[in-house]
Amino acid sequence: MPSIHLRNITTPYCLKNVNLDIKNGELIVLLGFTGAGKSTLLNVIAGLTEYRGEVFFNQKNMNNIPTEKRDVGYLFQDIYLFPHLNTYNNIAFGLRATVCPADQITNKVESILDLLHIGHLKKRYPRDLSGGEKRRVGLARSLIMEPKVLLLDEPLINLDPVTAGNIRKEIKAIHSRLNLTTLFVTHDFDEARELADRIAVLVKGELKQQGMVDDIFYQPVMEIRKFIAIN
Repeated sequence: MPSIHLRNITTPYCLKNVNLDIKNGELIVLLGFTGAGKSTLLNVIAGLTEYRGEVFFNQKNMNNIPTEKRDVGYLFQDIYLFPHLNTYNNIAFGLRATVCPADQITNKVESILDLLHIGHLKKRYPRDLSGGEKRRVGLARSLIMEPKVLLLDEPLINLDPVTAGNIRKEIKAIHSRLNLTTLFVTHDFDEARELADRIAVLVKGELKQQGMVDDIFYQPVMEIRKFIAIN
């Protein structure tokens, strides 16, 4: 799995000269208030928005590499499942688009259903799924193409505490098992503390601090103290 190196990333009206290094297989939490630029930074890594600066996967410059060739799995904050497809076919959709052999599709989908403990949902349609179930299906769809980088944009937002806690544990277990280089966006410090190998804090488009969880919590820079106090 690649390391990610961001150099002087700047976007219109948002990010300002962001520099960040993410280790191979690391789970980084991007923490900050709404509007801080967290989702925009994920979009830069995925190649979904214009930016100035440079993005490297390992030592390869990705600036001219299109999204579909970056090997990135992306779980967006808003889960858009195809309403006319059941869980199995929602997850299989990307594989079928690549003309993957039918037997491989079956094996891969069944494997990911098992990994996320959602085999019992495979015949259900989105209208029959709870919010937490939709998140798991969305996560399965993000993983089915075997990405090298996983981007999670507030995947637990609007979930009840019990469901959110269960999915946090699943995400942590999946990360440990697959060793994916992962960026997890949240404004919830408890989520960050539970999940992160390291935390990077964005404030109004600027990277104000990065480090281990205890470093951020016990030795925050001035701009972050108010954020931590609210959480």
